Amino acid sequence: MTDNDHVLAARLAEAAGRHLVDLRGRGDPADPKALGEAGDRGAHELLLAELTEQRPADTVLSEHGTAGPPRRADGRTWIVDPLDGTREFGERDRQDWAVHVALAQGRRLVAGAVALPARDVVLSTADPPRHFDSGGARPRIAVSRTRPPAFVETLTEALGAVTVPLGSAGAKIAAVVLGDVDAYVHAGGQYEWDSAAPIAVARAAGMHTSRLDGSELVYNRPDPWLPDLVVCRPALAEPLLAELARLERAGEA
Repeated sequence: MTDNDHVLAARLAEAAGRHLVDLRGRGDPADPKALGEAGDRGAHELLLAELTEQRPADTVLSEHGTAGPPRRADGRTWIVDPLDGTREFGERDRQDWAVHVALAQGRRLVAGAVALPARDVVLSTADPPRHFDSGGARPRIAVSRTRPPAFVETLTEALGAVTVPLGSAGAKIAAVVLGDVDAYVHAGGQYEWDSAAPIAVARAAGMHTSRLDGSELVYNRPDPWLPDLVVCRPALAEPLLAELARLERAGEA
């Protein structure tokens, strides 16, 4: 029996996550940077081997390059990030790192899974959670803990929001899906593998996903660079996008 694409994405993300947890638990290498590099490399090799065996006709795109047949605009491409949040993975007390496995058919995401291995959580398009209610009176906006957008202070003041600094992109988008925060705003640019799987899961969970200007996020393009994105609860999309548009007109976003 062959796994369907949703199940395969979840199974592979979970397997790579277990590999990473085991590596982290062994405490070798002790150097945080070396640990992150070893984890990234090992998880990549695991995912590539499994996808080559399970989906030999499909292409694989990751931060480590491409594998399989040449990418086609109308083809099937697995977009993976074996370790999203290498820095956080190297800091042994942090949980905000992830494994991403997504499938694009043409330019459209059709399946995806995000593992949060340190929390023993796997989010998948096969069975996405649905959390639409804010946990508090003030919207909570996840931002990069090291490179938050320059306009974030103005944005939070306008919306009466608070910021929640987190590590990897996958952890931040997962926080929106799980209801831990209400939105994630990113303006510093990312590659497709940084967000494809989390965006697939967020869409399946009913969340709003778009560029900062409200246009659609498109994947499996010739150039994998994505300049910006926003993910939020549906009810927050209109005021959030309106404020982002105002900041853009004012030259602040």
